Amino acid sequence: MSIPIPHRQLFIDGDWKVPVLKNRIPIINPSTQHIIGDIPAATKEDVDLAVAAAKAALSRNKGADWASASGSVRARYLRAIAAKITEKKPELAKLEAIDCGKPLDEAAWDIDDVAGCFEFYADLAEKLDAQQKAHVSLPMDTFKSYVLKEPIGVVALITPWNYPLLMATWKVAPALAAGCAAILKPSELASVTCLELAEICKEVGLPPGVLNILTGLGPEAGAPLAAHPDVDKIAFTGSSATGSKIMTAAAQLIKPVSLELGGKSPIIVFEDVDLDKAAEWTIFGCFWTNGQICSATSRLIVHESIATEFLNRIVKWVKNIKISDPLEEGCRLGPIVSEGQYEKILKFISNAKSEGATILTGGSRPEHLKKGFFVEPTVITDVTTSMQIWREEVFGPVLCVKTFSTEEEAIDLANDTVYGLGSAVISNDLERCERITKAFKAGIVWINCSQPCFTQAPWGGIKRSGFGRELGEWGLDNYLSVKQVTQYISDEPWGWYQSPSRL
Repeated sequence: MSIPIPHRQLFIDGDWKVPVLKNRIPIINPSTQHIIGDIPAATKEDVDLAVAAAKAALSRNKGADWASASGSVRARYLRAIAAKITEKKPELAKLEAIDCGKPLDEAAWDIDDVAGCFEFYADLAEKLDAQQKAHVSLPMDTFKSYVLKEPIGVVALITPWNYPLLMATWKVAPALAAGCAAILKPSELASVTCLELAEICKEVGLPPGVLNILTGLGPEAGAPLAAHPDVDKIAFTGSSATGSKIMTAAAQLIKPVSLELGGKSPIIVFEDVDLDKAAEWTIFGCFWTNGQICSATSRLIVHESIATEFLNRIVKWVKNIKISDPLEEGCRLGPIVSEGQYEKILKFISNAKSEGATILTGGSRPEHLKKGFFVEPTVITDVTTSMQIWREEVFGPVLCVKTFSTEEEAIDLANDTVYGLGSAVISNDLERCERITKAFKAGIVWINCSQPCFTQAPWGGIKRSGFGRELGEWGLDNYLSVKQVTQYISDEPWGWYQSPSRL
């Protein structure tokens, strides 16, 4: 059921370009640890070419080809891209699964969301035309004022490996809808489907330079892109450490950034719940996408009166998860994306054990899988709030557990983190859920579920989880600049200074 990896180059100015230094990076299938292909490795020289192409795309034909074209023109391209993605869904889903280890069913779901995201922003691009020259009410009738929404310009989009094509689309679709020209730099750990997006852009005839795609290492391609003087805005999804570096680079030139960073999200389970229903949402919230998700609700805070029985249910549910090659039918947990990430997760588990925590289930490689970067879904109890496993993001299938006795204690435990991305509460008492929702210090709250994500709703965090919002109308606003236009409409002179003719 395997699929060959297409041999691609960098995508610059509407065409494939060999990297200036001709370097390439091997692609390792995380299920087999075999090299299955390679991707081009961009460097500063390629970044300069891509930024120049993007800048030229905005000024071509005095902007009429893209930046100042009507939203309906851009919408046609976005819908064409969506149609091609839907047409190529089986191929794209398989490429995603073997590149990053995501179960095939999840990857297929992601591809549907990719197409839906392009369609959604095509609609918003069309609506943008009607929003131009929006009237501003003024206190003086001698003036009139309106607002123009204009593309920010050349934008750098730096995206992660856990949702390779989907996370790229969350940025590419609104950036193009707004009329920006973009340079996408996906993670070197999973770039294959992003390069296929380039092929789709060629097929639909997207104007040259509007979207450029550079694969490569962060220090060699991402850093010079973030620091480039002709990049007008940076949008980044990834680790808080890298986000800090990007903010530093952007600060040198006073350019805007939007950051979607790490998380250590809580899920509070009260005593009035259906245990099996709550157990499934709890494991879905932590083990979906192989646990490699920034919003993972990886800190379970469960009421002490049901803790023992609930954890017994959790263990039964976890042991029923099919762990396998992601292309196998029914796979629900695939491999970790890379050897480095795999070793990092096992180190987290080892440290938790040495600090006195208990590995309730999991914690090692599944016995039936001798190759690949597989980690069993792991549940850790007897956790204290000072432990590394409670405080730091694991980015793997690891759930840590604490109990509580009062609602106030649960809230304190939930907010005991430097992060603030996701949060969840499970209870049949909806008034209590409302109180918890207001008390959570996070950008996203789920009630009686965990991890649902819709293109129409805003996504983003607070504290060290970043700032700015993606998706929905908020995602489009990321790439628009607001221009105030005010006109004096009276026939009378302004009259502030004495006229020379009257002296």
